[in-house]
Amino acid sequence: MASQEFSFDVVSKVDLAEVKNAVNQAQKELENRYDFRGSAAKIEFDEKEISLTADDEFRMGQLKDIVFSKLVKRNIDTRSIEYGKLEPGPGVSVKQKVTFKQGIEQDAAKSLIKQIKDKGLKVNAQIQGDQLRVSSKSKDDLQKAIQFLKGLELAFPVDFVNYR
Repeated sequence: MASQEFSFDVVSKVDLAEVKNAVNQAQKELENRYDFRGSAAKIEFDEKEISLTADDEFRMGQLKDIVFSKLVKRNIDTRSIEYGKLEPGPGVSVKQKVTFKQGIEQDAAKSLIKQIKDKGLKVNAQIQGDQLRVSSKSKDDLQKAIQFLKGLELAFPVDFVNYR
């Protein structure tokens, strides 16, 4: 590389520390809710996913609302939240997993690269694992790329890191 190249990475990550804080808040609310006294309702977090247990589908809906509202308050992008299917739990209860999409899938990354190329921006984009590296000789072109990507309606949240 004769001349200086600048770059940034496009990533899709969820701050699991914030998820943990949201779960703690949701557990506190669950303990204090009169309508959940004596129920089998539980909210558990194991560093990657949330496990919900409730007496029935109606209570599961209420439990999901509690968790969802706490996640939103902690700025967890709702596009990264995925609900598993409802399964029978112990006794007459039901349980459900809540997971978080981490990283950009290959197909989505290829689509982003195509959109950047179609836009005619003077940048290079390449897939690196579950993220995208965008590079250019001009910082202005990188800024234009970031603005373009922010303006897209994507099915997943994106962040821009390692800008150099």
